[in-house]
Amino acid sequence: MEINFLALFVAALSTLVVGFVWYNPKVFGTIWMKESGMTEEKMKGGNMLLTFGISLLYAFFISFVLQMITIHQFGALGMVGGDPSIAKPSYEAFMADYGSAFRTFKHGALHGFLTGLFLVLPVIGTNALYEKRSFKYTLVTGGFWIVCFMIMGGIICAWK
Repeated sequence: MEINFLALFVAALSTLVVGFVWYNPKVFGTIWMKESGMTEEKMKGGNMLLTFGISLLYAFFISFVLQMITIHQFGALGMVGGDPSIAKPSYEAFMADYGSAFRTFKHGALHGFLTGLFLVLPVIGTNALYEKRSFKYTLVTGGFWIVCFMIMGGIICAWK
C-alpha cells in the first residue's frame, strides 16, 4: 500500500478552503475574533503568506496521520511490519478480499469526525480552559477542526 501524496496535499489544502469560509465574518469570523481577542490590526500586522504556508504544512502533517486512521488497510500493512514483500500469504489473501473495503468518502468522514470530536476537541478545549478562553471559542475552533478532519478524512479515504 503506497502513500498517496496528492490526496494528502489536497486534503491539507481543503483546510485553507474551509478556513476561508468558516472564519468569514458572516459565518464565525466575528465570533472567533471577539472570543480570541483578535483585532483587524493584529490580522494585518502578520505575514499572511508565511501563516498560510505553515498552516498548509501542519495540515499536511495532520493528513499523513489521518490516512492511517481512515484507511484500515494500513493496519494490515502494519501487522506485517510495513513491507508486504516479506508478508505471509495470508496478507495477500486479506488484501485480495478487503483491499478496497471501506474506502469511501463517507467512511473517511466518519473517522475524521470521530478523531476530531474525541482527539482534537478535547485538546483545544483543554488549552482554552488554561488560557481562560470562552466556551464559544472552544466550539468555534473545535468545530472548525472537526469539519476539517471530516473533509480531510473523506478525501484521503476515498482517493485510491
